Amino acid sequence: MQDEFGRTIDYMRISVTDRCNLRCLYCMPETGVENIGHDQILRFEEIERVVRAAAALGFRKFRLTGGEPLVRNGILRLVEKLADIEGVEDLTMTTNGVLLDKMAAKLKAAGLKRINVSLDTLRPERFRAITRGGEISAVLRGIQAAEDAGLAPVRLNVVALHGFNDDEILDFAEITKKKPFDIRFIELMPIGSTGERGQFISTQDIRKALWEYIPLVDRTGVAEYVRYPGAPGRVGLISPISSHFCGSCNKIRLTADGKIKTCLHSNREVDIRPALRENDGASLLNVLEKAVREKEERHYINEGEAPVARGMNKIGG
Repeated sequence: MQDEFGRTIDYMRISVTDRCNLRCLYCMPETGVENIGHDQILRFEEIERVVRAAAALGFRKFRLTGGEPLVRNGILRLVEKLADIEGVEDLTMTTNGVLLDKMAAKLKAAGLKRINVSLDTLRPERFRAITRGGEISAVLRGIQAAEDAGLAPVRLNVVALHGFNDDEILDFAEITKKKPFDIRFIELMPIGSTGERGQFISTQDIRKALWEYIPLVDRTGVAEYVRYPGAPGRVGLISPISSHFCGSCNKIRLTADGKIKTCLHSNREVDIRPALRENDGASLLNVLEKAVREKEERHYINEGEAPVARGMNKIGG
Protein backbone atom coordinates (compact mmCIF):
# COMPACT_ATOMS: atom_id res chain seq x y z
CA MET A 1 0.00 0.00 0.00
CA GLN A 2 1.02 3.63 -0.42
CA ASP A 3 1.51 6.41 2.09
CA GLU A 4 0.40 9.98 1.50
CA PHE A 5 3.74 10.80 -0.18
CA GLY A 6 3.27 8.15 -2.84
CA ARG A 7 5.79 5.67 -1.44
CA THR A 8 4.91 1.97 -1.64
CA ILE A 9 5.24 0.53 1.88
CA ASP A 10 5.76 -3.22 1.63
CA TYR A 11 8.49 -4.05 4.15
CA MET A 12 8.07 -4.73 7.89
CA ARG A 13 10.84 -5.30 10.40
CA ILE A 14 9.67 -7.27 13.42
CA SER A 15 11.50 -7.25 16.74
CA VAL A 16 10.77 -10.55 18.49
CA THR A 17 12.65 -9.66 21.69
CA ASP A 18 14.53 -6.80 23.31
CA ARG A 19 16.97 -9.23 24.95
CA CYS A 20 20.47 -9.80 23.66
CA ASN A 21 23.49 -11.96 24.51
CA LEU A 22 25.92 -9.10 23.76
CA ARG A 23 26.25 -5.57 25.15
CA CYS A 24 27.50 -3.56 22.19
CA LEU A 25 28.74 -0.05 23.00
CA TYR A 26 26.59 1.76 20.44
CA CYS A 27 23.44 -0.21 21.28
CA MET A 28 23.12 -0.04 25.06
CA PRO A 29 24.81 1.52 28.10
CA GLU A 30 27.41 -0.42 30.12
CA THR A 31 24.94 -0.93 32.95
CA GLY A 32 22.56 -2.63 30.55
CA VAL A 33 18.89 -1.79 30.15
CA GLU A 34 15.72 -2.86 31.89
CA ASN A 35 14.16 -5.63 29.83
CA ILE A 36 10.54 -5.47 28.78
CA GLY A 37 8.44 -7.82 30.90
CA HIS A 38 7.45 -11.15 29.39
CA ASP A 39 3.80 -10.20 29.77
CA GLN A 40 4.36 -7.21 27.46
CA ILE A 41 6.21 -9.04 24.68
CA LEU A 42 4.06 -10.04 21.73
CA ARG A 43 3.28 -13.76 21.59
CA PHE A 44 4.16 -15.64 18.43
CA GLU A 45 0.46 -16.00 17.67
CA GLU A 46 0.09 -12.22 17.79
CA ILE A 47 3.08 -11.67 15.52
CA GLU A 48 1.59 -14.16 13.08
CA ARG A 49 -1.70 -12.26 13.08
CA VAL A 50 0.10 -8.98 12.36
CA VAL A 51 2.03 -10.53 9.47
CA ARG A 52 -1.13 -12.04 7.98
CA ALA A 53 -2.83 -8.65 8.12
CA ALA A 54 0.21 -6.86 6.68
CA ALA A 55 0.47 -9.40 3.84
CA ALA A 56 -3.21 -8.85 3.06
CA LEU A 57 -2.42 -5.14 2.69
CA GLY A 58 0.42 -5.76 0.26
CA PHE A 59 3.47 -6.15 2.52
CA ARG A 60 5.82 -8.68 0.93
CA LYS A 61 9.13 -8.48 2.80
CA PHE A 62 9.54 -9.24 6.50
CA ARG A 63 12.70 -9.21 8.62
CA LEU A 64 13.01 -10.68 12.13
CA THR A 65 15.23 -8.72 14.49
CA GLY A 66 15.83 -8.22 18.21
CA GLY A 67 17.61 -7.54 20.51
CA GLU A 68 18.99 -10.83 19.31
CA PRO A 69 16.22 -12.87 17.68
CA LEU A 70 17.96 -16.22 18.15
CA VAL A 71 17.77 -15.95 21.96
CA ARG A 72 13.97 -16.17 21.87
CA ASN A 73 12.72 -19.67 22.59
CA GLY A 74 10.83 -21.27 19.73
CA ILE A 75 12.12 -18.89 17.05
CA LEU A 76 12.24 -21.73 14.49
CA ARG A 77 8.53 -22.33 15.02
CA LEU A 78 7.80 -18.67 14.30
CA VAL A 79 9.90 -18.76 11.11
CA GLU A 80 7.95 -21.78 9.90
CA LYS A 81 4.60 -20.12 10.60
CA LEU A 82 5.51 -16.83 8.89
CA ALA A 83 7.15 -18.47 5.87
CA ASP A 84 3.90 -20.34 5.23
CA ILE A 85 1.72 -17.20 5.08
CA GLU A 86 0.37 -16.36 1.63
CA GLY A 87 1.93 -13.15 0.36
CA VAL A 88 5.18 -13.44 2.34
CA GLU A 89 7.75 -13.43 -0.45
CA ASP A 90 10.92 -12.60 1.46
CA LEU A 91 11.51 -13.64 5.08
CA THR A 92 14.92 -12.68 6.46
CA MET A 93 16.69 -12.11 9.79
CA THR A 94 19.32 -9.85 11.34
CA THR A 95 21.46 -11.49 14.03
CA ASN A 96 24.74 -10.97 15.85
CA GLY A 97 25.69 -14.47 14.74
CA VAL A 98 26.70 -15.84 18.14
CA LEU A 99 24.12 -18.66 18.03
CA LEU A 100 23.99 -19.02 14.25
CA ASP A 101 26.45 -21.91 13.97
CA LYS A 102 23.97 -24.47 15.27
CA MET A 103 20.84 -22.82 13.86
CA ALA A 104 21.64 -21.76 10.28
CA ALA A 105 20.61 -25.02 8.60
CA LYS A 106 17.46 -25.26 10.72
CA LEU A 107 16.50 -21.68 9.87
CA LYS A 108 16.91 -22.39 6.17
CA ALA A 109 14.79 -25.54 6.47
CA ALA A 110 12.11 -23.57 8.33
CA GLY A 111 11.78 -21.13 5.42
CA LEU A 112 14.21 -18.28 6.12
CA LYS A 113 15.61 -16.84 2.88
CA ARG A 114 18.62 -14.76 3.89
CA ILE A 115 20.63 -13.64 6.90
CA ASN A 116 22.30 -10.37 7.90
CA VAL A 117 25.05 -10.59 10.52
CA SER A 118 26.06 -7.48 12.48
CA LEU A 119 29.86 -7.46 12.73
CA ASP A 120 31.85 -4.29 13.35
CA THR A 121 35.38 -5.65 13.53
CA LEU A 122 37.40 -8.64 12.38
CA ARG A 123 39.85 -8.43 15.27
CA PRO A 124 39.15 -10.59 18.35
CA GLU A 125 40.32 -8.05 20.91
CA ARG A 126 38.26 -5.26 19.36
CA PHE A 127 35.23 -7.53 19.16
CA ARG A 128 35.53 -8.24 22.88
CA ALA A 129 35.80 -4.49 23.53
CA ILE A 130 32.82 -3.33 21.45
CA THR A 131 30.58 -6.19 22.59
CA ARG A 132 31.84 -6.08 26.18
CA GLY A 133 33.11 -9.65 26.28
CA GLY A 134 31.92 -11.42 23.13
CA GLU A 135 34.06 -13.92 21.19
CA ILE A 136 34.33 -13.39 17.44
CA SER A 137 35.13 -17.05 16.79
CA ALA A 138 31.50 -18.00 17.44
CA VAL A 139 30.30 -15.38 14.95
CA LEU A 140 32.73 -16.49 12.25
CA ARG A 141 31.52 -20.08 12.65
CA GLY A 142 27.96 -18.83 12.33
CA ILE A 143 28.73 -16.91 9.13
CA GLN A 144 30.28 -20.02 7.59
CA ALA A 145 27.28 -22.09 8.66
CA ALA A 146 24.93 -19.57 7.03
CA GLU A 147 26.87 -19.76 3.77
CA ASP A 148 26.88 -23.57 3.91
CA ALA A 149 23.12 -23.61 4.54
CA GLY A 150 22.40 -21.46 1.49
CA LEU A 151 21.16 -18.38 3.33
CA ALA A 152 22.44 -16.30 0.44
CA PRO A 153 23.64 -13.76 -0.05
CA VAL A 154 25.12 -13.53 3.44
CA ARG A 155 25.31 -9.88 4.41
CA LEU A 156 27.67 -8.44 7.00
CA ASN A 157 26.52 -5.11 8.48
CA VAL A 158 29.39 -2.92 9.70
CA VAL A 159 28.72 0.27 11.68
CA ALA A 160 31.65 2.50 10.77
CA LEU A 161 33.17 4.15 13.87
CA HIS A 162 35.93 6.75 13.75
CA GLY A 163 38.85 5.76 15.94
CA PHE A 164 37.59 2.20 16.34
CA ASN A 165 37.26 0.30 13.07
CA ASP A 166 38.00 2.88 10.38
CA ASP A 167 41.35 1.16 9.79
CA GLU A 168 39.53 -2.08 8.93
CA ILE A 169 37.47 -0.81 5.99
CA LEU A 170 39.77 -2.41 3.42
CA ASP A 171 40.05 -5.58 5.52
CA PHE A 172 36.29 -6.01 5.32
CA ALA A 173 36.24 -5.11 1.63
CA GLU A 174 38.85 -7.77 0.89
CA ILE A 175 36.32 -10.43 1.93
CA THR A 176 34.30 -9.66 -1.19
CA LYS A 177 37.20 -10.80 -3.39
CA LYS A 178 36.87 -14.33 -2.02
CA LYS A 179 33.28 -14.68 -0.84
CA PRO A 180 29.93 -13.86 -2.50
CA PHE A 181 29.02 -11.74 0.53
CA ASP A 182 27.57 -8.25 0.74
CA ILE A 183 29.73 -6.19 3.13
CA ARG A 184 27.62 -3.17 4.06
CA PHE A 185 29.02 -0.11 5.82
CA ILE A 186 26.36 1.80 7.78
CA GLU A 187 26.62 5.30 9.19
CA LEU A 188 26.28 5.61 12.97
CA MET A 189 22.78 6.77 13.89
CA PRO A 190 21.99 8.89 16.99
CA ILE A 191 19.53 6.55 18.69
CA GLY A 192 19.21 5.96 22.43
CA SER A 193 22.66 5.44 23.94
CA THR A 194 24.56 5.07 20.67
CA GLY A 195 28.14 6.16 20.17
CA GLU A 196 29.41 9.71 20.40
CA ARG A 197 28.98 12.07 17.45
CA GLY A 198 32.78 12.24 17.19
CA GLN A 199 32.73 8.59 16.06
CA PHE A 200 30.59 9.33 13.02
CA ILE A 201 32.04 8.46 9.61
CA SER A 202 30.15 9.39 6.48
CA THR A 203 29.85 6.98 3.59
CA GLN A 204 31.58 9.63 1.49
CA ASP A 205 34.69 9.11 3.64
CA ILE A 206 34.29 5.34 3.35
CA ARG A 207 34.06 5.69 -0.41
CA LYS A 208 37.40 7.54 -0.40
CA ALA A 209 38.98 4.59 1.41
CA LEU A 210 37.59 2.34 -1.33
CA TRP A 211 39.09 4.30 -4.21
CA GLU A 212 40.11 1.08 -5.99
CA TYR A 213 36.50 0.07 -6.47
CA ILE A 214 34.39 0.72 -9.51
CA PRO A 215 30.79 1.77 -8.88
CA LEU A 216 27.94 -0.48 -9.88
CA VAL A 217 24.71 0.79 -11.31
CA ASP A 218 23.09 -1.07 -8.46
CA ARG A 219 20.99 0.22 -5.63
CA THR A 220 19.09 -2.41 -3.67
CA GLY A 221 16.80 -1.03 -1.02
CA VAL A 222 18.74 1.47 1.09
CA ALA A 223 22.23 0.41 -0.06
CA GLU A 224 24.34 1.59 -2.96
CA TYR A 225 26.77 -1.15 -4.02
CA VAL A 226 30.26 -1.07 -5.50
CA ARG A 227 32.44 -4.01 -6.47
CA TYR A 228 36.00 -5.05 -7.25
CA PRO A 229 36.31 -6.05 -10.90
CA GLY A 230 35.59 -9.77 -11.04
CA ALA A 231 34.88 -10.08 -7.32
CA PRO A 232 32.06 -12.46 -6.28
CA GLY A 233 30.91 -10.15 -3.48
CA ARG A 234 29.87 -6.51 -3.18
CA VAL A 235 30.48 -3.57 -0.85
CA GLY A 236 27.39 -1.64 0.20
CA LEU A 237 27.17 1.92 1.48
CA ILE A 238 24.16 2.91 3.61
CA SER A 239 23.79 6.63 4.33
CA PRO A 240 20.87 7.34 6.67
CA ILE A 241 22.47 10.58 7.94
CA SER A 242 24.72 12.20 5.33
CA SER A 243 22.45 11.41 2.39
CA HIS A 244 19.17 10.17 3.76
CA PHE A 245 16.98 7.94 1.61
CA CYS A 246 13.68 8.91 3.20
CA GLY A 247 12.11 9.61 -0.20
CA SER A 248 12.31 5.92 -1.08
CA CYS A 249 11.75 4.45 2.40
CA ASN A 250 9.42 1.44 2.13
CA LYS A 251 9.40 0.10 5.68
CA ILE A 252 7.73 0.24 9.07
CA ARG A 253 8.81 -1.49 12.28
CA LEU A 254 6.97 -3.58 14.86
CA THR A 255 8.60 -3.47 18.29
CA ALA A 256 8.67 -6.45 20.61
CA ASP A 257 6.08 -4.81 22.87
CA GLY A 258 3.59 -4.19 20.09
CA LYS A 259 4.30 -0.65 18.87
CA ILE A 260 4.40 0.33 15.21
CA LYS A 261 7.22 2.74 14.39
CA THR A 262 6.80 4.30 10.97
CA CYS A 263 10.18 6.05 11.10
CA LEU A 264 13.27 4.81 12.90
CA HIS A 265 14.23 8.36 13.85
CA SER A 266 10.84 9.42 15.23
CA ASN A 267 9.49 9.04 18.75
CA ARG A 268 5.98 8.55 17.36
CA GLU A 269 4.61 5.06 18.00
CA VAL A 270 1.26 3.39 17.35
CA ASP A 271 0.15 0.80 19.90
CA ILE A 272 -1.18 -2.21 18.00
CA ARG A 273 -2.08 -4.31 21.04
CA PRO A 274 -5.66 -3.00 21.46
CA ALA A 275 -6.39 -4.02 17.87
CA LEU A 276 -4.93 -7.48 18.52
CA ARG A 277 -7.54 -7.99 21.23
CA GLU A 278 -10.31 -7.65 18.64
CA ASN A 279 -11.47 -10.91 17.09
CA ASP A 280 -12.78 -9.68 13.72
CA GLY A 281 -9.42 -8.63 12.30
CA ALA A 282 -10.80 -5.37 10.90
CA SER A 283 -9.32 -3.29 13.73
CA LEU A 284 -5.85 -4.68 13.02
CA LEU A 285 -6.12 -3.85 9.33
CA ASN A 286 -7.36 -0.35 10.17
CA VAL A 287 -4.46 0.34 12.53
CA LEU A 288 -1.88 -0.80 9.98
CA GLU A 289 -3.52 1.22 7.21
CA LYS A 290 -3.63 4.34 9.39
CA ALA A 291 0.00 3.91 10.44
CA VAL A 292 1.13 3.68 6.82
CA ARG A 293 -0.96 6.68 5.75
CA GLU A 294 0.57 8.79 8.53
CA LYS A 295 4.18 7.71 7.93
CA GLU A 296 6.58 10.63 8.29
CA GLU A 297 7.94 12.24 5.13
CA ARG A 298 11.52 12.16 6.47
CA HIS A 299 13.67 12.50 9.56
CA TYR A 300 15.10 15.82 10.71
CA ILE A 301 18.31 14.73 12.43
CA ASN A 302 20.46 17.02 10.32
CA GLU A 303 18.25 19.94 11.40
CA GLY A 304 18.96 19.20 15.06
CA GLU A 305 16.04 16.92 15.88
CA ALA A 306 16.59 15.19 19.24
CA PRO A 307 17.73 11.53 19.10
CA VAL A 308 15.09 8.86 19.51
CA ALA A 309 14.61 7.94 23.17
CA ARG A 310 14.39 4.17 22.71
CA GLY A 311 17.60 2.22 22.24
CA MET A 312 18.06 0.01 19.19
CA ASN A 313 17.62 -3.13 21.28
CA LYS A 314 14.07 -1.99 22.06
CA ILE A 315 13.27 -0.90 18.49
CA GLY A 316 14.75 -3.71 16.41
CA GLY A 317 17.67 -3.52 14.03
